[in-house]
Amino acid sequence: MTPQSVPETANPGAPHLASEMWVATELPRTPEARRLFWLIRREFWENRSLYIAPLAVAALIVLGFLYSAIRIPADNVFLTTTTVVNGTVTRAQHGIDPIQIYDLAATLIMTSTFFVAIFYCLDALYSERRDRSILFWKSLPLSDLTTVLSKATIPLILLPLLTWVITVVTQTLMLLINLAVFHARGMDTTALHTNLPLAQNSLLLLYHLVAIDALWYAPIWAWLLLISAWARRTPLLWAILPPFALTILEAITLHTSYVSRFLTYRLHGPAGMDFRTLHGPEGVGVMSMSPHFQITPAQFLATPGLWIGLALAAIFLAAAIQLRRYRNPL
Repeated sequence: MTPQSVPETANPGAPHLASEMWVATELPRTPEARRLFWLIRREFWENRSLYIAPLAVAALIVLGFLYSAIRIPADNVFLTTTTVVNGTVTRAQHGIDPIQIYDLAATLIMTSTFFVAIFYCLDALYSERRDRSILFWKSLPLSDLTTVLSKATIPLILLPLLTWVITVVTQTLMLLINLAVFHARGMDTTALHTNLPLAQNSLLLLYHLVAIDALWYAPIWAWLLLISAWARRTPLLWAILPPFALTILEAITLHTSYVSRFLTYRLHGPAGMDFRTLHGPEGVGVMSMSPHFQITPAQFLATPGLWIGLALAAIFLAAAIQLRRYRNPL
């Protein structure tokens, strides 16, 4: 009896056809933009203080404003008139000026997100080494570049936008409370609309957040991310210690203050556009609500310090990416 020929696929020594087909088939590759999107969502899932802290501050502001608006005497409600004579702007204020209260609300929310951004950047790359979750994330098809960029996107883009939205909503609620109090007391609301141009000043607020929190402070956020990727413990101390030590060393050895002036320049802004002057000629440390304030983005974009800072931010981020690639869990 002649044995029948066995098919080649039935030979145990030969590769199985289905196996060959499975190996040859490539899984669809997820676009990097989609991976970045989900990594950013992960950051908000794991760091709820990014939005809880400014929302809590905004809620306290609204509640405090509601209480003060109800309790304030009617004769102390503000009335501010603005007149222009021969190019000179004159403001006559009667009672309590709520513009300062609206300015203070914006400042408090921006301050809260500023500190949230500082502690987030310091913990972003440090915590994943501390809890050893970096081993899990490195096992996934996620590059160090995409991971670090997802964390840098939070203080550079999303927190300024979140701050703007929360501040606009908060000031709108404050305006509605003012209107309700005025109507309840039978007062004219014309002065309220005239002296509180919230729609116009929301654009000023957005410009302030993009110019300062996103662009001008970019090297600060990148430096904190670099320290977060490098430090083995207490990243806050390592972030503050080098510039502080350089300032002291320069003062003792050279009797100069170039480092301190550079740090002040980075925190306050370029000459002629000190960010404290955004608050008006009085220099009060709040955002300006004045409709006469002039926005000069061309002057800001022409500042050499802006582009030097962005170059430093790129260098710091590149170093953070390299450090994450070779760093081990703590």
